[in-house]
Parts: sequence; structure tokens; C-alpha cells
Amino acid sequence: MRLRLANQHIAGRLADSPEAVVHRLGAVQAQDYLGSLWAVGLRMRSAVEAAVEQAIADRRMVRTWPMRGTLHFVAADDARWMLALLAPRVVRSAASRHRQLELDAKVFSRAEKILVRALEGGHRLTRPAMYELLNAAGITTGGSRGLHIVQQLAHQQLLVFGPREGKQPTFVLLDEWIPSTPSRTREESLAELAVRYFSSHGPATLHDFGWWSGLTIAETREAVALAGDRVMNDRFGEQMYWLGADTSAFADVNDRVYLLPPFDEYTVAYKHRDVIIDPAYTKQVNAGGGMLNAVIVIDGAVVGTWSRTVKKRDVIVALQPFKSLRKAETQAIAAAAEMYGAFLGLRASTESLR
Repeated sequence: MRLRLANQHIAGRLADSPEAVVHRLGAVQAQDYLGSLWAVGLRMRSAVEAAVEQAIADRRMVRTWPMRGTLHFVAADDARWMLALLAPRVVRSAASRHRQLELDAKVFSRAEKILVRALEGGHRLTRPAMYELLNAAGITTGGSRGLHIVQQLAHQQLLVFGPREGKQPTFVLLDEWIPSTPSRTREESLAELAVRYFSSHGPATLHDFGWWSGLTIAETREAVALAGDRVMNDRFGEQMYWLGADTSAFADVNDRVYLLPPFDEYTVAYKHRDVIIDPAYTKQVNAGGGMLNAVIVIDGAVVGTWSRTVKKRDVIVALQPFKSLRKAETQAIAAAAEMYGAFLGLRASTESLR
């Protein structure tokens, strides 16, 4: 747990910029947008929410669907090669759903022409505005058709998320938004992905890597072989784990308390989470339906969940610990809440729901 805290930049070696965080981690799950801003911010030496969003506006990091059909933040330079490597598998897995929704190559091609015409020249559109254009052209977007169209065009490296417009995310043309980057071979991409994952998420198993990336086990083995001496393995108990070759000793990592957001990489990026979550409390963290709650972490272990209520000048952090906490732990959680409040630019307070 302490190695993961250090390697994920949660403890110890914190990053200096939002793009450095996402580059280090390879990708940061971002389906919960506000939570993902905190996921990036908590891994920085000093951060406020506006600075993380500024990195999006400055085109240093982008939000898209690079793996598992799930939204992630990635560094701008990584978007194309990650999509090229990982998106085809997601597209193939969506084929049956596309047939059910009567979405085929002809529909996608028509949608592409409509949206390119509307977006080219540096324009941005919210998802409702794009749906309106498609519906007006006779391409219905109801019943999740619109979402699948947008995802398909993102997987084709046509669309990517731009900055927010009010509370609505916008879309832009990827080739206009991000400068072209050198292409990578499949082998180069596999090796780089393995190095990024195990350096930032290790110790982790090949099955963890496959879960996170969407690669098959055969592909994870190939990726590790291609990574060569940039990754290493070690045995913890009876299980073989992999780490980046640059992993350093963790003696300098102080025991601390953290408030991690929903879908944080510390919880979501592993196939098996019983290393950090007592199986007795799994349902409190992951109740089903693909939801992973925000969690309280003490010395690497998940000890409860939390939620927030934002008011004009305050944020109230509601705590649901799995069991009674010691006074020192409660005080440390309050300090972690203050850090979160500072990130939002708000005063923070805590309340226990236990």
C-alpha cells in the first residue's frame, strides 16, 4: 500500500503540474468530472481546481475515451497513440450494441460530416448542441444513440473534449485542438503503456494491468516483455507483482490520511482491491452499477467513504467511517478536508454520518 501511495504521487513525490500527473499515471479516470479534477489536484504539490481546468483550456491535457470505453484524462501528447492502441478493441466490443441501435458506418459517416462542418475553424459545441444538429439532419440521438455516436467519433480520433462552457463540457476537433504528435508502432505503444502503468500503479499484477488497460492477458505479457528492463517483478507473499524499474524505497513516505474522490486510480485501477479494502466493506465502496465511491484512506487502507455538499462559501464533507475512529484519526481527516476545501477555494468542515 505504501509503495502504491508513493508511486501514484499521492504521498511523497508530488507533481508540479496537472499534465505531469496524468503523464505519470498514463491516464486518470474522469467519468466523474469534478472528482477527477481533485484526483489530479491531490497529486500536486499545490493546486486549486481552476488551475487543473486551465491545463485543459491550455491543451496540455485532454479528456476522452482511450480505454475500456471509459472517460479519462490523458496528456495531450498521449491521446493519439493511446486511442490507436486501445480504442479498436472498445469499438469491436460495441458492435452488437451499435447494431441494436441501428448505427452503422453510413450513420457514423453522416454524423462525422455534420459535426466536422459545425466544429471546424476552432468552434466548440456542447453535447446537447451536437445532438440538436444531428436530430435536425434526421439522425436521431435518443435512446443513447447520441452518446454512442460521439464515442465512436472520439475513438476515430475525430472529437475530443474541450473546456467547459458553464457547467456543460464542450467538444472540439482533435486535430485542431492538439498539435500533431509522432506516431508510435504497436510495439512501442505496448511497451510505453506497461512502463507508465507499473511505474505509477505498481506493485500490480498482469491481471490488474489488463483490467486497467483493456488488453488481453497475452497482450499484457507481450507489453511487459517489450518494456524490458524498464519494469521489474517482485513477489509479495504468494503473488507476483510488477513495478517500474525506477521505483524507490518508501521509507520516506509518512503515514497520512487522504480523501480520495470517486473512481480514483488508487481504487479503480486494479482488478482485485482486497489489498486496500477489507472485503467486509466492499459493498460500501462499490455498491454495484459501476459506481466507486469517494473513500477515506488511512495508512493506505480504505477505512470509510465520504461525500460533499458545496455551498456558497463552504464545503461540508460528510464522513461514513466503517468503524469508530481514534481522535487523532478524526483530526487528521479534518486536516485532509481543509486541503480539499483549499483546492475548491472554500472553507471546509466535516460531519460524521456514523
